[in-house]
Amino acid sequence: MSAGATSADRAAVGKPQGQAQVQKADLGAWLAVAAGSLGALMATLDISIVNSSLPTIQGEIGASGTEGTWIATSYLVAEIIVIPLSGWLERMLGLRTFLLIATVLFTAFSVMCGLSTNLSMMIAGRVGQGITGGALIPTAMTIIATRLPPQQQPIGTAMFGVTAILGPVLGPLIGGWLTENISWHYAFFLNVPVSAVLITLLLVGLPHEKARLHEIRQADWLGIAGLALGLGGLTVVLEEGQREQWFESELILQLTGVTIFGFVLLLAGQFLARKPVIKLKLLLDRQFGSVAVMAVVLGMVLYGTSYVIPQFVAIIADYNALQAGYVVLLAGIPSLMLMPFTPLLMRYVDIRIAVAFGLLVMALSCYLDTGLTAESTGGAFTDSQLLRGVGQIFVMLFLNQAAIRSVPPEQAGDAAGLFNAARNIGGSVGLAMLATVQEQRSYFHARRLEESLSANSVAVQDYVAGMAQSVGGQAAALRNLGGMISQQALVMTYNDMFWLLAVGILCVTPLVLFLRPLPQGGPIAMH
Repeated sequence: MSAGATSADRAAVGKPQGQAQVQKADLGAWLAVAAGSLGALMATLDISIVNSSLPTIQGEIGASGTEGTWIATSYLVAEIIVIPLSGWLERMLGLRTFLLIATVLFTAFSVMCGLSTNLSMMIAGRVGQGITGGALIPTAMTIIATRLPPQQQPIGTAMFGVTAILGPVLGPLIGGWLTENISWHYAFFLNVPVSAVLITLLLVGLPHEKARLHEIRQADWLGIAGLALGLGGLTVVLEEGQREQWFESELILQLTGVTIFGFVLLLAGQFLARKPVIKLKLLLDRQFGSVAVMAVVLGMVLYGTSYVIPQFVAIIADYNALQAGYVVLLAGIPSLMLMPFTPLLMRYVDIRIAVAFGLLVMALSCYLDTGLTAESTGGAFTDSQLLRGVGQIFVMLFLNQAAIRSVPPEQAGDAAGLFNAARNIGGSVGLAMLATVQEQRSYFHARRLEESLSANSVAVQDYVAGMAQSVGGQAAALRNLGGMISQQALVMTYNDMFWLLAVGILCVTPLVLFLRPLPQGGPIAMH
């Protein structure tokens, strides 16, 4: 037997019969990988596709600004809860059955969102989308780990990594274009033809596996309840904390209590359940723990910049939703250009060098955005967005590969769930942090600017007098001056946000030293 075949046979240890990896994957395996990547793209796209059309949706379904944020938040909350559960659901139902159910339900909930006429119906549909869409993300990594031989896994990982990066950056652009040219409803109806293709690929590319319904009786119900309460409560606290004035709000205090209780149940399940719903002990592994921490920061940057940049160009440069989407899309261009080369990079470049390079490039891209001014337009983000795209694809692809190679193949589902949950939690933490910074620092900068403008200053008096003549009175001139102060304070606040993201990236960069080099065409790590 050849060395390559021996490695492939060793990688197949512990897999169900019929899933043993061979030296080269067949067409069915590649169709399965394509299905996983397409499902992940559809799920990540729907996280941000409503961002640009949110004001239009709110107006048509009669939702206030505060209520409208739940159209985006409810999807993320539901998705974060279900992602770690996907490994258990996959074992119980079988991978193909699980994904077919998730895809059909995701399509149905998408149609429900597109037909919504009120806020309650929309939020119910978005929760359903999040629960079913969240299942499509980590299972893509599971397909790569179980259907491809180690030598070809970098190609599959590249396909998945590109979709995971393109989803958040394409979302605002597609949503904005559909809203401006057709209707916001089609941001949801778009999933119907995509799901039809996905179902076809799943039926052709994945073998049927017998369901193991006995897993229901043996399930870690403490852990399942803990995940739902802990991650759900944490996400809502992070999303709503700033708006509710944090712990001055009784709602936030109650949700914090629910979050703590949920995590206590989750920890209890680790010790009391025969098979914990997720294996938190994976986080104790030197490599996987480091990967999870870096995934949190990756999520902060990926979702944080997709939130901050459209806000800046809309408020400061007066861009519409479609124009803002084009600026965000710039980060996806390097992903498409580098995709053909990523398998070679993963084969020949040391993972520590690659991840460190990606993190440093991401930090540099954020640093470049710390010099924004009130005259900046979308063009000011061109260099930083292109650099950010390069950094993100290096970090995403190599961390994905490190995550699934840190564990035995039979635990790939658990590892994928934890990795993706860490990235999405990072997104929630990042958005909450940036919302807090925006409110507190804009107030701080505005007060400092006001203190620097003395009412007795001759220059200030001359400026107000000159403006009064052109705008029709001193009161109007003072309002204009106040508006300029607010605008300058907001620009300074956005600079602070990018500075914090750059510092956060630099803080986790030393963790690359805990990563182990990927085997050169060898088997998945077994330990």
